[in-house]
Amino acid sequence: MKISQEDVILIENLYLSKRYGARRLLSELPDKGWKLGSIDSQLKRSHKTGTVVPQPGSGRPRLSRTSERPCAQSGGQAKKASVSSLAFP
Repeated sequence: MKISQEDVILIENLYLSKRYGARRLLSELPDKGWKLGSIDSQLKRSHKTGTVVPQPGSGRPRLSRTSERPCAQSGGQAKKASVSSLAFP
């Protein structure tokens, strides 16, 4: 079961105030239906970043898609440069 944002705040609050670990949280709140691994990974993530707020995505930005293709501007064919035209202008 996925842990909701309210549950993440609850986990972090119980860890900071009462020093509950993942196993103690499972025994104290059995009706939540959490898995040990999901609580453990959430605690590791909060220890690493120092916050319960999810970090923004990083890495390569998504492509912006337009209705026109780049090849459509050159008449539908992409022109290739030959080796001889590059070597001897």
